[in-house]
Amino acid sequence: MRNFHTPGRSEVLATEGMCATSHPLAAKVAVDILAQGGNAMDAAIAGAVLLGICEPQMTGLGGDCFVLYNRAGEDQVRALNGSGRAPAAADAEKLRAQGLTTVPLNTADAVTVPGAIDAFCHLAETEGKLGLDAILHPTIHYAESGVPVAPRVALDWKIGAATLQGSARTQYLINDTAPEVGQIFRSPGQAEVLRQIARNGRDAFYSGDIADDMIAALTQLGGTHTAEDFLATACTETQPVIGNYNGLELVEHPPNGQGATAILLLNILKNFDLASMDPFGAERLHLEAEASKLAYDARNRFIADPDHTTHTDRFTDQDVADRLAALIDPKRAMPAAAPLTEAIHKDTVYITVVDRDRMAVSLIYSIFHSFGSGIASEKYGILLQNRGAGFTLQSGHPNELGGGKRPMHTIIPGLLKQNGRVLMPFGVMGGAYQPTGHARFVSNLIDHKLGLQANIDAPRAFADNGILKLERGISPSTTQQLCDFGHIVERPETPLGGAQAIRIYEDGILQGASDPRKDGIALGY
Repeated sequence: MRNFHTPGRSEVLATEGMCATSHPLAAKVAVDILAQGGNAMDAAIAGAVLLGICEPQMTGLGGDCFVLYNRAGEDQVRALNGSGRAPAAADAEKLRAQGLTTVPLNTADAVTVPGAIDAFCHLAETEGKLGLDAILHPTIHYAESGVPVAPRVALDWKIGAATLQGSARTQYLINDTAPEVGQIFRSPGQAEVLRQIARNGRDAFYSGDIADDMIAALTQLGGTHTAEDFLATACTETQPVIGNYNGLELVEHPPNGQGATAILLLNILKNFDLASMDPFGAERLHLEAEASKLAYDARNRFIADPDHTTHTDRFTDQDVADRLAALIDPKRAMPAAAPLTEAIHKDTVYITVVDRDRMAVSLIYSIFHSFGSGIASEKYGILLQNRGAGFTLQSGHPNELGGGKRPMHTIIPGLLKQNGRVLMPFGVMGGAYQPTGHARFVSNLIDHKLGLQANIDAPRAFADNGILKLERGISPSTTQQLCDFGHIVERPETPLGGAQAIRIYEDGILQGASDPRKDGIALGY
């Protein structure tokens, strides 16, 4: 039980259904959908789409998604890949010839075709109950009438505003300035897009006037995207990848997401007695940082479009993890295992919903960097992701930019099972941090017996490209010890990610928690 003398929040308890996400309006909409007779999939999609209006710097209709879920009465976890592809004419050699070594973030070359809308429409039809009209109605309302900008959103908006270019500045700034807390943000163009999708399904987005609007914005900036590229967009049903950590099954989305990295990271950490260590002490943080360097090096070498990925079995092979663990010096930091070859950042939203029939949905939805590419379609104001910056320009690499390929993705939904039963959908936002965040969440739960909210509240550290980023909750004495181990320590401008989780108890109780680093809540009924 938490200390009620100190600031904090309690877990939310309910029985009929629950949502945990990063904005209160989205959580409320999701619970309303459940109360109307919708299931967890209906509610998750409704809440996720609204997050694109409440947190447009994080996500939107021009982004991608990954989903893990089970059907009512089943413990089998299913996965859906809703990530889009590079245009057919994408050419790494063309960029290399310009002297580039990475895909430029704020250019049409970084824009992959949005995949989330195709995935949402597919899931609404195959897994939902209410249909697109009911699911999208709340966001249509809020896009037209507007939402007051929340405090964390206002902070991120101000930081990311410089990314916006052309018509995006008109669509997402007020008098050419980022909105302040409480100012109303509206997007009537997106309301019309959603109205057309509600009437005509995914084809309304991927063909005709809406697709033409996105293609025109990209063509004007030298993009090679065509109507055929948009029409060809299709989500993919796939099989999760599963690891085991001290009695818990960690279920992750397979490549092109980076979820397998979290499994490898935990397999490395099994070699150390984390339970005997201070969860916020230098010894534990050091081991986590070193294991992260090794696991991320494997990610950068191997994770790519599933049609091009090799050696994915290494991520679940305990022998490989044991050999990597042997490289770790418990008292000395190694240099970065390898320089990162992909551009990685931190902007994502996550939503989890559990319904009365115990269907659980773990859904993550993103436009990658803050405000994505910064490019928006002129008529409808659809911000376009820059997921193409997740490709490498290294010739012959499995994740090399190429026509029709999906890039390596940082976004990963998570789900825990125990004794074969779905126990907890969860997610940790934060771009590259997410595998470390998943591993830390699982270890805190199992090794240190932290409650759900205390686990999410706990201070975080992240070894990122030669720098050990420490949140301000890490004590000065621990920080000094880490410096003595040889780490280069930095306090990041914003906290490391965010998180939400819902625990499903066998007695019928749902327990939800949401990260105070964001504006959101867990809400049940």
